[in-house]
Amino acid sequence: MLNIDAGGSRAETFKDFCRALRSAEPDEFLCLLVDSEDPVDGNKSPWAFLRERQADQWAKPPAASDDNAHLMVQCMESWFLADPGAVERFFKLDRNALPRRTEPERTPKRDVFATLERATHACTKGSYQKARHSFALLATLDPDKVSASPYARRLFDTLRRRAQGPEA
Repeated sequence: MLNIDAGGSRAETFKDFCRALRSAEPDEFLCLLVDSEDPVDGNKSPWAFLRERQADQWAKPPAASDDNAHLMVQCMESWFLADPGAVERFFKLDRNALPRRTEPERTPKRDVFATLERATHACTKGSYQKARHSFALLATLDPDKVSASPYARRLFDTLRRRAQGPEA
């Protein structure tokens, strides 16, 4: 069973994750999923990135493995650009309102938000706002399209592997 807890700030989310990890049952799998906020070197583990990122400097908790940390590169909204059709249906946009991107994780965060703002500014749902639209829109994405993003694919592969159990 998958249970998702949306955190507050980055720091609160990390603290909540560490607290939950310390009290987790042996058969529970916990996952920290946060925006990277910045480009990520594909050769670094998420924990190495989070430790070296000046604004975070988060050390991997002793009970954590590499499977426990995942990044939305550079932000959750990058995944929206991986499935522009879902965004267009959600906001009832013209089918060419969003650019087709083959590598959405390479798009700087400010450009992702500018693209969403430009595309949705005249929509009946209003311009894209993270607090107002993000989770409802996230639920409509096609995982196969989002898997074009390497860090999203890593998350999905980890969840599939963990769901299959220890004998997989």
